[in-house]
Amino acid sequence: MTTTNDNVAWLTQQAFDQVKAELDQLTTEGRSEIAKRIEAARAEGDLSENGGYHAAKEEQGKMEARIRQLQELLHRAKVGERPPDDGVVEPGMVVTVRFVADGETETFLLGSREMASLNAAVDHEVYSANSPLGSAINGRSAGDAVSFETPTGRTMEVEIVEAKPLA
Repeated sequence: MTTTNDNVAWLTQQAFDQVKAELDQLTTEGRSEIAKRIEAARAEGDLSENGGYHAAKEEQGKMEARIRQLQELLHRAKVGERPPDDGVVEPGMVVTVRFVADGETETFLLGSREMASLNAAVDHEVYSANSPLGSAINGRSAGDAVSFETPTGRTMEVEIVEAKPLA
């Protein structure tokens, strides 16, 4: 699981190992395989009308972008433990909030979509700690009410109902 605080990505050892394994696979086997596909498509002749070549080059671009994303994540990573079960909202917590205006509740993981995808226990929406709602509730406790401005400029108020670590 990840949490970003001051541009640090806190990862469990398991998440760190999974990200590192994906990066290793992409930079070795992944690059080798895509290079072979590009070379095979190039050997077919005219590149201007070679759909296989263009598809392979596009896939290569996506793979290189993913490699850069994983490298950046690992560069900012610090391996740590899951947050304490103290009711204080922080990344890695499953949070339930009640929207004051309509009384609706929503439960979500405060963290990262990428790290949530590594954890099968995540069946909630994922909000970044840097999102307007995430920023407003980060460091607050159950029972606190906070206001935040949505990306559309609307002010919303929520009450924190519960915050517990992701299992």
